[in-house]
Amino acid sequence: MTGAERGPVMRLYLALTLQALWTGVCQAGMQHYPAAWGHYDVCKSQVYSDEGLTWDYMACQPEAADMTQYLKVKLDPPNITCGNPPETYCALENPYMCNNECDASTEELAHPPELMFDIEGRNPTTFWQSTSWKRYPKALLVNITLSWNKTIELTDDIVLTFESGRPEQMVLEKSLDYGRTWQPYQFYATDCLDAFTMEPKTVQDLTQHTLLDIICTEDYSRGYVWKYDKTVRFEIKDRFALFAGPRLHNMASLYGQLDTTKNLRDFFTITDLRIRLLRPATGATMVDENNLSRYFYAISDIKVQGRCKCNLHANSCVFDKEKLSCECEHNTTGPDCGRCKRNYQGRAWSAGSYLPIPKGTANICEPSLNSEGNCECFGHSNRCSYIELLNTVICVSCKHNTRGQHCQLCKLGFFRNASAELDDENVCIECNCNPFGSVSDHCNGTGYCRCKEGTTGPKCRKCLPGYMWEDGCKSRVCDNELMRCQNGGVCISNVRCNCPSAYTGLLCEKPRCESELGGCRGAESGQTPLRPLSPVGLLLLLGSALL
Repeated sequence: MTGAERGPVMRLYLALTLQALWTGVCQAGMQHYPAAWGHYDVCKSQVYSDEGLTWDYMACQPEAADMTQYLKVKLDPPNITCGNPPETYCALENPYMCNNECDASTEELAHPPELMFDIEGRNPTTFWQSTSWKRYPKALLVNITLSWNKTIELTDDIVLTFESGRPEQMVLEKSLDYGRTWQPYQFYATDCLDAFTMEPKTVQDLTQHTLLDIICTEDYSRGYVWKYDKTVRFEIKDRFALFAGPRLHNMASLYGQLDTTKNLRDFFTITDLRIRLLRPATGATMVDENNLSRYFYAISDIKVQGRCKCNLHANSCVFDKEKLSCECEHNTTGPDCGRCKRNYQGRAWSAGSYLPIPKGTANICEPSLNSEGNCECFGHSNRCSYIELLNTVICVSCKHNTRGQHCQLCKLGFFRNASAELDDENVCIECNCNPFGSVSDHCNGTGYCRCKEGTTGPKCRKCLPGYMWEDGCKSRVCDNELMRCQNGGVCISNVRCNCPSAYTGLLCEKPRCESELGGCRGAESGQTPLRPLSPVGLLLLLGSALL
């Protein structure tokens, strides 16, 4: 068989190989081994053409890996781990065997959270353990949150291994926005109707049309066989099989569905997982309230197999400075290769595609072009225009609240986001000047608005001393929360100061100078003030005023 004949045969073999789904290996210029995931994870490979040796670009993705080595774990409540203070535990199956000790100050007796992710196979088994159910009947609730600070795609079942009986009630939840919001993945209970008012189902009850349904299963909570019933699963492969067949022999069908079925790819995508433990194993219908040290949670292993989500634009993902990031190809950039690089916005960004099978489509970001060559619009415009009179090129219809010849400025009413690059969609932030307190809706380059008299603050939403907010800042010189009237002045209607005859000003803070008294040499001029009139002089002044 010639090299030309072997190529199509090898591609077909790779596309149909089950092992390819989990152990893809790809590097630029490498041979295509049978363990590789067809052509889907080959970002670029060297091929010979009429022009010589060139790069052939394709849709791609990193190989699957054990994602627990990259996560951060958080427990809630934070003091739920056993050992502080030390405790002694009894075995669930034998309440008289109480020789298990947990002591956080002793390495051999401590059970911290990281033991859920260490290397298994050691003897004795290592595991995380909670405090006992000593506050029964109050619920023993524990949240275990696994965070990656990166979008990942699941490729195999999530498997939890419990060392002290599987919980009688628990929920597996997922987040797609780094823990800001959560949605259930699957419910688990010995009695789904009683625990969650849901009919019990199994993954075998699902169809292609109901794959995205959230179910409650009793498969992993019922039964009490200590040595064997330890694992709880969220079945990824069984869901893949709904499209790829029972032995995953038709992967091409799955790839096509991931591209075309709405929300299907997102269903297998996460940024965080949360395990909500709601009720521990009791092994009986009644809880032994005289021996609550039998009831607790203990997990020896958590398996999460997946890959970095790179939108089919990267064949590798690096872990640097405790953070995962795609090594983007196809002129894309960002943690998930989710946007085009600067100078490559010639077409709108798009994720790579598995279709057509088997090669896929890379959807490469193209250089920004116009009639005069390259033009820099920082990704805020897809069109440029040549102005012959000025002999220059300008960007047309700037988006994302930008303006200017190259969409490099912010529209009036917006200011530059100092923490964002010029090609970021959020480069311009709205000023949000208060319409009552500011002169206009425009702000300066740091987001500060121009305020009206008596108003202050970055957005002109606060009043200076002596002013109160009433659809803007109005003078309220004698409000109880502000400065009081001075020199014996009296506040009238909580609005103004009624000053003694000798004083004036908003707060009666200035001496009054009356011309009939011969003028005033006040403190403001630095002169000596007039002496008070004698009683005789005062009588003469009053008499003349009555004439």
